[in-house]
Amino acid sequence: MRELRVIGLEPSGTHLVCADSETGQKFRLPADDKLRAASRGDIARFGQIEIEMESTLRPKDIQARIRAGASVEQVAAESGMAASRVERFAYPVLLERSRAADLAQKGHPVRENGPAVMTLAEVVQLAFKARGHNFEQAEWDAWKDDDGHWVAQLTWKAGRSNNAAHWTFLPDAHGGTVRAMDKAATDLVDPDFGRPLRGLAPVPMATVVDGAAVDAPAADDTQHTLDDYYSSVPSNAPTTTEPERVEQSEPVTATGETAPRSSSSEAGESAAPKPAPAHQNSKDKRGKPSMPSWEDVLLGVRSSGH
Repeated sequence: MRELRVIGLEPSGTHLVCADSETGQKFRLPADDKLRAASRGDIARFGQIEIEMESTLRPKDIQARIRAGASVEQVAAESGMAASRVERFAYPVLLERSRAADLAQKGHPVRENGPAVMTLAEVVQLAFKARGHNFEQAEWDAWKDDDGHWVAQLTWKAGRSNNAAHWTFLPDAHGGTVRAMDKAATDLVDPDFGRPLRGLAPVPMATVVDGAAVDAPAADDTQHTLDDYYSSVPSNAPTTTEPERVEQSEPVTATGETAPRSSSSEAGESAAPKPAPAHQNSKDKRGKPSMPSWEDVLLGVRSSGH
């Protein structure tokens, strides 16, 4: 590295004149704030001036972007600056945002009937417990909107979906109040937060036929009995039976003589006896075969007697 020595100042006062001690070659340097800070040994001021020269964003602009909700990575990507240099000015603003997020959790949600007694953190924790979410894994953040009001944000993950809820926070002497800005925030502070988010409908049962699932048919109100499958009357059984003729003997008296037949007996003899009723399959009022008794089922006897 070649060493230069200051030999003077240009008449305009904007540049320093330096010369090489060995060759005598002259150089000039701009007499700007960066050179003045370096000559005083003010390293912090020197770094700040360097950032201002390398980027169009001033430290004040960087802090304004961070306070509005931007991250260090976003500001660095947009400005082309190194993240370490942006973080140097963003750090105090990030602390301010973290403090505002803590205060918002202690605020009271405003409902239709007024502010709630519980704080926002307590209400959200109960809602998460009722819905099976993990409150410890949720993240809080806060920033200022264009009107200068603080906006509190809660982000959490349910399954594979990322969710976010936003409230406006107005601090006061009693802890402040928070008002929901979107539907997710409204659902969390709703007193009926334990209700299911979606209605559930019953799913019909399905049966597998030839490897394909088909819907189960509706239940039939018709009740079948065993006689529907096992007929009580054989198919080859006769429908009527021929009555048997009964021979009646003549009445005998006590003396051993045959008593004369009465007219009624003659009429009975002349009239043929009534045929025995053929056995018919017993049916109920609806015309359905009746259920056989347990003795018929256990002994293997059909209702017809065969």
